[in-house]
Amino acid sequence: MAQRGQGAARKVSKKPAKKPAAARAPDMDSLGFQAMDSNVPGLSHVILQKLNMKSYEDYKKRGSDFGIRTYFDMFQKMEDTFKFCAECKKLPDALPDPKSLRRCKRCQNVYYCGVACQRANWPLHKKFCKKLKLVALDRLVEWLVFTGDIPFPTEAWTKPAGDVAGWEDWFAMQGQLEEKLGAVLAGRYMSLLWANAGKPRPEEGELRESVRRLVTDFHSRPLTIGLGLRLFGIDPLAKPLTIHVVGASHVETLNTRVTDYDELARMFPGQQGMEVVMVGVDVVDGPIMRPPLATPGPRGRIYLSSFKGLYHDFWEGQVETKLAARPDLVVGFHPGFHACPDLMAGWLPTLLLLRDYRLPTLFTVYSEQELKSSLQILVELETHIMGYAANPFASLRPEQVYSSPNKVPVYCSSYYIALLGPAASVGELEGGSDDD
Repeated sequence: MAQRGQGAARKVSKKPAKKPAAARAPDMDSLGFQAMDSNVPGLSHVILQKLNMKSYEDYKKRGSDFGIRTYFDMFQKMEDTFKFCAECKKLPDALPDPKSLRRCKRCQNVYYCGVACQRANWPLHKKFCKKLKLVALDRLVEWLVFTGDIPFPTEAWTKPAGDVAGWEDWFAMQGQLEEKLGAVLAGRYMSLLWANAGKPRPEEGELRESVRRLVTDFHSRPLTIGLGLRLFGIDPLAKPLTIHVVGASHVETLNTRVTDYDELARMFPGQQGMEVVMVGVDVVDGPIMRPPLATPGPRGRIYLSSFKGLYHDFWEGQVETKLAARPDLVVGFHPGFHACPDLMAGWLPTLLLLRDYRLPTLFTVYSEQELKSSLQILVELETHIMGYAANPFASLRPEQVYSSPNKVPVYCSSYYIALLGPAASVGELEGGSDDD
């Protein structure tokens, strides 16, 4: 995955308009997973079973209340969702002894039902074992995002946004970085984590790197929004701005705090105020579940709000009636419209609205394969693609391709696609990837 630096955006050659091709259905396997490398991540039937739920609708209604009463129980249920033999794909219930599954001692991530399967799988697994060790570690340390230990307090940017090329530059601006990382490692919740995780506590250096990766995962979304503003030449210092996050779900809104996007204010010191509106059918109730603003938000602040519903319905009922402000930028994190016909059908009215109203739009994707599939659909919809490239603010946290762990991990927002209007129009960014 290209998670460092920013590649030059490339122009997409115009092609004759075609009828959008129906995307093939998601790859579903015996575990109920959707393969992340070709579609959006799916919710495993195994996860639902462990949480005593019957359907995804039940999951959405229950929110975060899963009846878990102890830390050990919580971490055990998290780990149970990854317990299946990486070679033969058998679940614990299909084995004579459900407790016979054993973890790989090196990565602490994949399981095997016996020595024979482990030996058969090793030629493939050894290629990914070291990276999967990071996946397993970050999956546990991510809990500190929910406790509030991550992220640590950040500093004012000492460089203009255009001079910050990626995470290396961002971390260099964080004063007393090692002390802040040390405070997270010495915190109460880090101790509780390893007292209940059922795994040995890693070395301090490994934990420090994990916290760093999860800090990038947390800040990736606001900084990607900031990148989008720069790509389209939208100046936060000139006027208050409105950003719509389209297709928002529990990923963007579960336990989201009203201060979670404040890094945007540090990215653009002197900014006039920004409202970030989460719009999606799976937006989760919480502190940001408040109506979008009809007028510019508080000066100099980042204001989060949300709307539960489809974007084109939000546009008709809120934006056109002036109950909500028209966006200066629209961002979609991993929209996944390439994944299957049902998702494409749901996204089509929104994609056409974004195109026909010439709304500056930035989409992110997990992988190069997803990038290619998404570009094909957007070209067939006669959307003008301003450029696409590796995202300098992609998350550095590796994520497992759930049903097939022995694959190259993926990273959130690895690539971006910048769109503006129909294909016949010519945008300001033609031939470039930023505001050079």
